[in-house]
Amino acid sequence: MKRAHILHALVACAVLVAGWLVYRTLSQYSWADISGSITEIPAMNFALALAFAACSYLCLTLFDFLALRYVEKPLAYPRAALASFTSLAIGHNVGIAALSSGAVRYRFYSRWGLTAEEIAKLIVFCGVTVGLGLITLAGLCLMLLPGTAGKVAGLGTAASVGLGAVCLVLGAAYLTLATFVRGELKVRSWRFALPTPRIAALQIGVGTLNFAFVAASLHQLLAGAAGYMETTAAYVVGNLTALVSHVPGGLGVLEATIGFLLGGSASIGALIAFRVVYFFIPLPLGLVSLLASEALLGPNGDSGLRNSPS
Repeated sequence: MKRAHILHALVACAVLVAGWLVYRTLSQYSWADISGSITEIPAMNFALALAFAACSYLCLTLFDFLALRYVEKPLAYPRAALASFTSLAIGHNVGIAALSSGAVRYRFYSRWGLTAEEIAKLIVFCGVTVGLGLITLAGLCLMLLPGTAGKVAGLGTAASVGLGAVCLVLGAAYLTLATFVRGELKVRSWRFALPTPRIAALQIGVGTLNFAFVAASLHQLLAGAAGYMETTAAYVVGNLTALVSHVPGGLGVLEATIGFLLGGSASIGALIAFRVVYFFIPLPLGLVSLLASEALLGPNGDSGLRNSPS
């Protein structure tokens, strides 16, 4: 009973923190800035940005779906999708994903029979998938558009192409290790059990596709002010900077980096609209999902969701 009260308190804290973060971010701009930034974007571009953002969150649900198979505790896709979307809609805004989205994932998966160790492995697997997607897309951007992707680090064309090749080699090396090496991959005190080659390949593919969709969402909001590959290169670098900074939701860091890379083409309106589309719109949906699950799911996670894997 005491444990249930603690978990309910954590849920309440998550709701309050998320609300405060939204207020803190939006308070930087006047209502005229926010409303004007959205109304200036063509309706079709805004609709496509929403669609690409939805495709990204769909890819993210596959992270959990694959991770459940990796830990050999397959659940039905609706359950994986519920846990993934709820945790990431909140975690993207709160920041420090291992603690924020990880805590929400623990709440869901512990009810569905996963141990703390299995949930920890699932979270690490999803983190690795994020990393694989970023380095693969970064590698492509550095090789195809070295000027923009290397600008923030002051890299020349040759250095950018070389770094891009290294990024792609890292992804290929991961797939090779998963194919030929069984057991755990050990780097000092860090250990990671390698997945099957099929799951490893899907990690790279889904991880890369996820970030490609996010960049496509931003590109639509820029309304043709920058090319897709240029926008993708800027987003990848901006996202890496935001992850390293550990600022909640990358507040300000993502916008500043993208603005630096794209210059005048990255209007403040488009960047505000991007945060609304990808961060703020999913947030209340995630909070409603979390609160509804607390009210509707039984102690063992019983609900209308299917229990068998699909």
